[in-house]
Amino acid sequence: MNAPTTDTQQRILDAARELIYARSYADVGVAEICEHAGVQKGSFYHFYPSKRDLTLAVIDAHHEFFKEKIVDRAFATDIPPLARIERFAKFVYEFQVQLKEEVGRVLGCPLGNLANEMATQDELIRERIEELFRLAQSRIRHVLEEAGELQGENLDATARAMFAYFEGVMMLAKTQNDPEVLRNLLPAMAQIRINTQS
Repeated sequence: MNAPTTDTQQRILDAARELIYARSYADVGVAEICEHAGVQKGSFYHFYPSKRDLTLAVIDAHHEFFKEKIVDRAFATDIPPLARIERFAKFVYEFQVQLKEEVGRVLGCPLGNLANEMATQDELIRERIEELFRLAQSRIRHVLEEAGELQGENLDATARAMFAYFEGVMMLAKTQNDPEVLRNLLPAMAQIRINTQS
């Protein structure tokens, strides 16, 4: 069981989350994270032996935040299964609109951003993001299974295709700096089907 996070450690984690998400892993150094968090470098290295260790914690923090604020709400069982995927698309769009109002840019998926930047650079980071992406795909697959109306469809492949479509649309919205891309394209995620012959 992990020890409780101290205030100093939380400030370091929050600063890193904010800076890396808004820019990139490579563009943000330990000194800037410490300055943003209002802590000394000694405190940083007390909690995180390296920038990689902090980044792994950032990945988990992004996952927990997104799960709590968007995923768990979107996939609540108060509406039919496939409608939950559409609600997920709506919540993601609303979150990115709010984020653009706050920072002036569409930031996209924080884990997708890190995967694009780091998957060929750091195996531990790549593996952790892959693990969380697989969890997301399994959540979608569970919804498809619960829907019970996709006879003859390959549920594993369909869930993976839906998730890949989501990540692609997120990248497109970031590239165009336009959250309306999400509003226009993400709802089609619920219509993707891969049959057993594909």
